[in-house]
Amino acid sequence: MPQTLFDKIWQRHVVTVTATGTTLLAIDRIFLHERTGAAALKSMAQAGRPVCDPARVFAVMDHIVDTRPGRDDTTLMPGGQAFITETRAAALAAGITLFDVNDPDQGITHVISPELGIVLPGCTLVAPDSHTCTQGALGALAWGIGASEAEHAMTTGTLRLARPATMRVRFTGILPVYVTAKDMALALIARHGAGGGAGHVVEFAGEAVEALDIEGRMTLCNMATEFSAMAAIIAPDEKTFAWLAGRRHAPAHFDAPFWRSQHSDDSAAFDREIEIDAATLAPMVSWGTSPQHSMAIDALIPQGPERAHAYIGLDAGQPLLGTPIDVAFIGSCTNARLTDLRRAAALLQGRHIAPGLSKALVVPGSEATRRAAEAEGLDRIFIDAGFEWRRSGCSLCFYAGGESFPPGSRTISTTNRNFEGRQGPGIRTHIASPETVVASALAGHIADPRALLAKEFPA
Repeated sequence: MPQTLFDKIWQRHVVTVTATGTTLLAIDRIFLHERTGAAALKSMAQAGRPVCDPARVFAVMDHIVDTRPGRDDTTLMPGGQAFITETRAAALAAGITLFDVNDPDQGITHVISPELGIVLPGCTLVAPDSHTCTQGALGALAWGIGASEAEHAMTTGTLRLARPATMRVRFTGILPVYVTAKDMALALIARHGAGGGAGHVVEFAGEAVEALDIEGRMTLCNMATEFSAMAAIIAPDEKTFAWLAGRRHAPAHFDAPFWRSQHSDDSAAFDREIEIDAATLAPMVSWGTSPQHSMAIDALIPQGPERAHAYIGLDAGQPLLGTPIDVAFIGSCTNARLTDLRRAAALLQGRHIAPGLSKALVVPGSEATRRAAEAEGLDRIFIDAGFEWRRSGCSLCFYAGGESFPPGSRTISTTNRNFEGRQGPGIRTHIASPETVVASALAGHIADPRALLAKEFPA
C-alpha cells in the first residue's frame, strides 16, 4: 500500500498500540532547554527514575540567556539565573550532553540540532518547545511536547500519542525575487487560518519547496506551529544529504538506500491537500495579533477583530507601507541562520538604518552561525549599518521579563509570533522576512524590499 513519509516514520517507530487506541512510539532524540530542563530532570531524580539512554538526550541554554557580549550566567529575566544554574546541575547529574551558556556549540535548540547533525532523516525528535517542528525540514518527525511528556520520553524512550491526520501543502511554481520561505508560511496561514493545520502532520512539497535551501525549509517548517500543525516535514533529497555530510553527530557513512527511501510514495493519499502558486506570492507582513493577520506588503489592511486593530493601532483600509517603526530585529529559530544573515547583510551593505529607530539588533541563531558570519565580515556590515551584533539566543522572540521597549513601541521582526505582549507589554509586533526587516530599518517605516531593486533607498 502506498505510504506518505509520515506513515513510513510512524510505522517504523510503533512499539505497540494500546487498548485505548493510542500508539506507543519510540523516540530517537530528546532536547531540553533551561526553561523546562531543570524541572523535568529534577522531578525524575526525586522519583528515582534515571534517563534511560543519556546519549539520546541533549540540553541547551537558549531561551533566557543574555545575548550581550561578555555574558555569563546572569540574565535580564528576574530570577532567571536559577533556571540556568539548576538546569546545568541537573543535566550534569543525569549524564546528558549540555550546551552551556558559553559552549562553542551553544545556540537555539532548533538551530544547533541540525547544525550538529543530531536530527536525521527518518528519526523522531521531541522537545518541550512548540517550534521543534522546525527540524522536520531534514525529513524527521519532530514535534513539541510538555515537561511531563519529556520526563516520560527520557525515562522510557517512548511517548503515547493519538495518530494525527496528514496534510500535503504543495507550493508550485517559482518564487518571485525577495519572496522567501517566511512569506510562503505567512501566505499559507493568512489564507487558511491559524488553526488550519490543527490535528495534522503537514508535508511541504512542490517545486518552490524543492528549490529552497535547507535553511529556508527550516523557516517554512518552523511556522507550521503558527498553522497549529502537530509537526511539519519535508522529504530529504540530495541537498539534505550534502548539508548533513560531515556534521559531528551525523553518521560518517549514511545508509543511502534508507535515507533515499524517506519520501511519500507517488500515489500515497493524504487526508487533506492544499496547493498554492508560489509565483503569485509577494513579501508578507503581519498587521494584527495573530500570524493569520498577515497580508501582502502592498495591500490594504483587511477588516479583522476589533481588539486586534485596537492593539496594533491600525484600521482596516489603511496601507501597511509607510507605518513608522521603532525597532528592527533579526533573530530567532525562524530566521537567524547563516543564509538569513547573508541575505540581510547583502541588502544593508553601504547603507545605514533610518535615524529615528530606537534600536536595531541581530542575534545569530547559534554561536557557530555567529563565528561563521564574523569570518565572512557580516558582523561589520551590520554594525556599520547601525545594528547591534549580539551573541546567540532566543532574545526578543518572546518577553520573559527581560529586554524590552516602552509600551506602544512598534517592532518589525523576523520572529514567528505577533501575539499581544509577545515582545513585551504593549509592544506592537509585525513579523516579516529578513529582507523586509532590512528594507524597513533603512526606511524607518514598513517598506517593501522590492523597492531596493528600484534603488528607492539612498546608500
